[in-house]
Amino acid sequence: MLKTKRKGIILFTLLCFFATLASGCSSSKKTATVKDDYVVKLGYYNCDHMTAACIAKDAGMFEKLGVTVEVTGNGEVPKAMAAGSMDVGYVGITGLRLAYGKGGPVFVAANNHLGGSSYLVASNSIKEAKDLIGKKLAIGSKAHETSPGWVSMATRLGIPVDVKNYQAFDMKDSDEYLAMKTGNLDAYSCCDPWGSMAEYEGTGHVLAVDTKLPNGTWGDCCVYAMSNKFAQEHPDLAKKMLLAHTQAIEYIYVHPLKSAKIFANNYKVPEEVALMTIYKKTIGEGRTLSWVMDRQAVDDTFENAKAIGVKDWLDYKSDPKFIDTTLLDQSKVDDFNKFISEKVDPVFPLTMSYDDWKKKAAEIDV
Repeated sequence: MLKTKRKGIILFTLLCFFATLASGCSSSKKTATVKDDYVVKLGYYNCDHMTAACIAKDAGMFEKLGVTVEVTGNGEVPKAMAAGSMDVGYVGITGLRLAYGKGGPVFVAANNHLGGSSYLVASNSIKEAKDLIGKKLAIGSKAHETSPGWVSMATRLGIPVDVKNYQAFDMKDSDEYLAMKTGNLDAYSCCDPWGSMAEYEGTGHVLAVDTKLPNGTWGDCCVYAMSNKFAQEHPDLAKKMLLAHTQAIEYIYVHPLKSAKIFANNYKVPEEVALMTIYKKTIGEGRTLSWVMDRQAVDDTFENAKAIGVKDWLDYKSDPKFIDTTLLDQSKVDDFNKFISEKVDPVFPLTMSYDDWKKKAAEIDV
């Protein structure tokens, strides 16, 4: 009788042990397959440097990676990120660095576009740079204190840097173009497609281009920024967002015609203007779209701004915490240089003309 009881106790104990094991395995299995269904808030504004945002959405990168993303296109990305109301943003590095310097909970997670590639576009009535003096310019009401691009272009053109010499306004690029087209503005500084748009419609011409720094390097212009909170609370989603970012840039290089169609639809410009823009980004000005983050290029950008006397950057000091590519490095993204040399150079060499590039693009994206 005692033996029977003892056997029963042992059997009961074993059953409990295996039940616990099964329960534990089941629990860990559930944990491993839990999906983070957080809706990522991504912002960009209507500048060609930010093209990867709408490409990732409309070409299906987010969907393929299982990420739900709310994409917003407006000019308030730096403010929204600094306020913590946006998770990821395609943003100019100057605005982001100012927000970061004021305590904004943001950091640079990857690169997006090398420095330069902004334009000073003038109406057809402006024949030479000196004609701009006293005229209506949408360059920013404090451009001489805030914009290295304006200071560089004005200096190169031999015209006054201080905006007191002009009727200077703050406007969005798309509004600038419309204002000039309707005769209410004489010139504006912008990124594409608004330079290409003026050339395409014959409403103006590019008077100057802000390209490389005086030291011959590109510097840095626009980056893929991320909020600290999003990166900390949703690291797996953050990695997927970075992977989608790199895949979108790759897509632009190897599928330029499809990319142009998406660009035209989102930026509300003719497809030809979109093609002109993408050609500049991928061939005309070099391989300027890139996710590779170069810390020295960032420092060079701000040190140059300091050297040319831009007030916002006179006290600039490098901060290693501003850039953190840890998540990018963990995202299993392709090697950019290898991608270009193997997938882009053989098909779209840097020496390719616009017409030949368009023809080849049409063959690929039938």
